[in-house]
Amino acid sequence: MQSDFDAVIIGGGACGLMCAVQAGYLGKRTLILEKNNQVGAKILISGGGRCNYTNLYTTDQNFISNNPHFSKSALSQWTVEDSISFFETYGIIGQEKTLGQLFPESNKAKDIVNIFIDLCEQLEQEITLNADVKSVLQITDGFEINYELNGKLIKITSPKVVMASGGLPISKMGATDFSLKIAKQFGLKIHQTAPALVPLTITGKEEAWYASLSGNSMKAIVSNDEISFEENILFTHWGLSGPAILQISSYWKPGTQIEIDLLPHQNIIELIESERNTNGKKMLSNFLNQFYTKKFMDAIAAFIPISKNLASLTKEDIIAIENFIHHFKVKPAGDKGYDKAEVMRGGIDTNELSSKTLEAKKTGGLYFGGECVDVTGWLGGYNFQWAWACGFVIAQNI
Repeated sequence: MQSDFDAVIIGGGACGLMCAVQAGYLGKRTLILEKNNQVGAKILISGGGRCNYTNLYTTDQNFISNNPHFSKSALSQWTVEDSISFFETYGIIGQEKTLGQLFPESNKAKDIVNIFIDLCEQLEQEITLNADVKSVLQITDGFEINYELNGKLIKITSPKVVMASGGLPISKMGATDFSLKIAKQFGLKIHQTAPALVPLTITGKEEAWYASLSGNSMKAIVSNDEISFEENILFTHWGLSGPAILQISSYWKPGTQIEIDLLPHQNIIELIESERNTNGKKMLSNFLNQFYTKKFMDAIAAFIPISKNLASLTKEDIIAIENFIHHFKVKPAGDKGYDKAEVMRGGIDTNELSSKTLEAKKTGGLYFGGECVDVTGWLGGYNFQWAWACGFVIAQNI
């Protein structure tokens, strides 16, 4: 059937919802086709159900892409200030937690989603839930969209289609590669996808050692040849997690090492020397207790001589201590996969899209936004800022 919508938006996540609302402001009518029984499923679980909806310090430098300049246009058209102002207009006051991360004062992600649901209703933007889109086909005056609803196949046409169905992480939330399939169908190049912002696993002979430390969390600097992050790390039964690990995972490649400084901004050798001058009889274990838990101390006994007193530490001991504390090497076996990943890296090649409009260069009227595009943000609200920006930009152009 011929629709009376200016665009059909496939996916009712952050990008799709913002696109519908911004289109509504411009007097355009859209239809969101959402596969789940509610919109904003990923928004609702983000930040432990609190939703870290933007980051005060967002720049294009906080994103990974084969074309690092691509995100600049969208992020300049819809800025962090625009996000803050938008949500404040509808009663969401942000509070900064750590490193520029902004959460609603209510700490309720559902408050964010409810704004979009209410606005879609006010602006007469239609939302169809449990709509499983089967195909998007190009026709003379736009597109034919076929979707299944309550066991019935429904066919509609629309002059414009917005692909905002996300990426592969968290399949139980309805995540699929549908946007990538449509992109391929229309001849768009795809960069290799992989889980990002994901815990890293350790297997083999070291596995038991990491498992023995499960639950231990500490501030650290985690780095590789490309970048470093300073936040908490968390030892787990399977390996390593925590914010710093999730961050570095987006830059980690199988077979490579990461290095962890377990005592950032302090020099363990200088600290030992200083203590040794006044209290040489102190055991190394007692000295290190001020920095680490007993569980951690028990685990590191296999690597450094914690039962020696400071005065009797040899030069070799000192080197071993420095290497372990400041240059702890980890070679992960893999990662926990899409079900534990926050986002997907890779995706639709940005060269296939206009950076100003997010329209496919080869297919007029077809737009891609959010996670399916080869733009992956750091942990901490950056991916939401990208999604809001994509939604805004696409709405201006449909």
